[in-house]
Amino acid sequence: MSRAAIVVNPVKTDAAALRAALRAAEQRHGWEETLWLETTEDDPGTGQARQALEQGADIVIAAGGDGTVRTVAEELRGTDTPLALLPAGTGNLLARNLDLTLDDMEHALDTAFGGTDRPIDVGVAELRDGGRTEKRVFLVMAGLGIDAQMIAATDDDLKAKAGWLAYVKAIGTVLRDKNELRLRYQLDGGRTHSTHAHSVLVGNCGSLPANILLLPDAAVDDGELDIVVLRPEGAVGWLRIVVKVFWENGVLRRTSAGRRLMGAGREVRAMNYLKGRELVVTLDRPHEVELDGDLFGRVSALRTRVDPGALRVRVPRGA
Repeated sequence: MSRAAIVVNPVKTDAAALRAALRAAEQRHGWEETLWLETTEDDPGTGQARQALEQGADIVIAAGGDGTVRTVAEELRGTDTPLALLPAGTGNLLARNLDLTLDDMEHALDTAFGGTDRPIDVGVAELRDGGRTEKRVFLVMAGLGIDAQMIAATDDDLKAKAGWLAYVKAIGTVLRDKNELRLRYQLDGGRTHSTHAHSVLVGNCGSLPANILLLPDAAVDDGELDIVVLRPEGAVGWLRIVVKVFWENGVLRRTSAGRRLMGAGREVRAMNYLKGRELVVTLDRPHEVELDGDLFGRVSALRTRVDPGALRVRVPRGA
């Protein structure tokens, strides 16, 4: 009989309901009792995922938000042990990008015990500040600039009550600061470019909450990273970004008629799209960096690269 392990963020989940749903799913699929491992403030999932591997789990279920998923995936990357998702956070960004169920625990567990595996790419980020270098992974997006500052400015209590809408209040605060990035970047070992920007986002996936399609050409299994550099000049520049993201990407691209209306699509000077396997960014001074919505302090340089097909994710059969 197969055995699963589940890494549970107790703050994000109803433990009693989850245990009952697990027992029912184990019986339906003929699996042994699941190994239950809870995250802690000191260990958000690394040690628990490692313990699951050491005990020979056939699959590891991440029950929590994007941070729990990212941390568990960091340990499973490069192994044959698949990751299953039981979304319980604010964004649930990987689940959204894979079109997985977000609010159906029974379906999510049936997928974990009876689904099929899909290989996806993993982003690898080297975070550098002075003599410190830290290597982490991301599944959805890495960001410098406004998005990282927005996360830092978000009120946790408001986020718990209002979900992702709490970021809307934070972004107003950040935009008033006018804290631009001055940077040099190099794509796939090519020539070095110098620019200034409000934000640099490196994506393994393209969709955000509220149906926002930020990186329309991103695919989680194409062996490449999609990058956007936001550098609007004043209110007009921000307006063009809003139209591009919400209207062209969010509405027109989603239908064949809309794509015909777009034609080849207009380039927006305030948004520079890039695509490649490795991006190196060097900043004139340290700035906040985020990976999948978690802050990792300030960095003076960031190297991101793609690790193609490095993680197996459990998805429904026929998906």
